[in-house]
Amino acid sequence: MFKLKIMPILLTAAASALVLFGGWLIYHQVAFAAPLAKAVDSIEGIASSETPIMDTDRITFPLTLSAGADLKHVYETIAGQSKSVIGGRDIQLDIANTSSNAKLDQLWSSSLFKVAEAMEHKNYSTIPETLKALADEHSGVHAVTDMDDTNIYITLKDGTATKYIVLPRVAAQLEVSSYA
Repeated sequence: MFKLKIMPILLTAAASALVLFGGWLIYHQVAFAAPLAKAVDSIEGIASSETPIMDTDRITFPLTLSAGADLKHVYETIAGQSKSVIGGRDIQLDIANTSSNAKLDQLWSSSLFKVAEAMEHKNYSTIPETLKALADEHSGVHAVTDMDDTNIYITLKDGTATKYIVLPRVAAQLEVSSYA
């Protein structure tokens, strides 16, 4: 029998793994991430974006919205332009310039129960009413709500501060552990 040399075998295995993994990373970048980033940068309402983060169940788009951006339009355009790459994955927007303030955070917290109740009972028409009443009670606050078949889009504005919220119409199912 002949004697196997360990060092050449290990070097060959390491080189093969490096080539395969490196090739996969380059393919992933060239075929998926770069075209998505280019498509997202051209959407009206987006000031800038970074390379999307792709997980097995969702794609996260880090972006900065321009002033007065229509959140629903941005979301739907991203979903439409990246349909072939997304497949069955969820889209998540990671908006960098959400310049919320304490007032908007407190107003959203105070309306959260009514919004959650409306979502639970699928009574979506009460969400704009709730937010409009909230905005009418506080001077300078403006609320914009939009809806499509998958999400509810909420934009709260108070002067230069803006809070963007995307709520999925299909609520996440909570699981109860038997160990609870």
